Amino acid sequence: MRAIGLIGGLSWESTVIYYQIINQRVRERLGGSHSANSLIWSIDYTTVENLIFAGRWDEVSTLLTGAGRKLEELGAGVLLICSNTFSRVSDDVARAASVPVLHIADAVGEEVRARGMRKVGLLGTQFTMEQPFYRDRLAAHGFDVVVPRREQRELVHRVIFDELVRGVISEASRDAYARIVAELADEGAEGVILGCTEIELLLGEKDTAVPVLPSARLHAEAAAGFALAG
Repeated sequence: MRAIGLIGGLSWESTVIYYQIINQRVRERLGGSHSANSLIWSIDYTTVENLIFAGRWDEVSTLLTGAGRKLEELGAGVLLICSNTFSRVSDDVARAASVPVLHIADAVGEEVRARGMRKVGLLGTQFTMEQPFYRDRLAAHGFDVVVPRREQRELVHRVIFDELVRGVISEASRDAYARIVAELADEGAEGVILGCTEIELLLGEKDTAVPVLPSARLHAEAAAGFALAG
């Protein structure tokens, strides 16, 4: 079993999901009291949050690339950036690594394709919803990606940074997100990607009329499968 290296803290609230799901999947596959061989390099979130809002992505790349190298030195046989937004620098991390880096958008894209969906909605930070680094990677899997209207994107973004990364779960925000999902469904979305790892702390399939695709869970499951295949 390969050791899984998690570049986490992006935020730590959702890194917990990764650790839990990876270990659950390993125990399900191997039985008994088995758990995953894993390493976590958890970054101080305020540091990188300030950098992305200042547009200093080169410094984000340096930090995450350094984290990947440290995890590899400690024995990681596969790396994950535990975030959708920060996957913007995934290619940089991959170029610096000598082990595979599993991209979160590929884990999501493969699930969408496996379900036969041709059009899906995307919720996430404004970086993820509006910039091409994530949407183009998804579209390469062969389906259309649609996002909410501008004012809705602003609301989704604000809830992520003002509430979810700080561990705040609001019923009002859950209702607002559910209404946005319903509108995307009305526009033809067959499902909606929870394209920020914290959103699945707020919203689940019980809250929506169409399937939701939880990116952190799918990424973690892909990591467990990859580690066990080794």
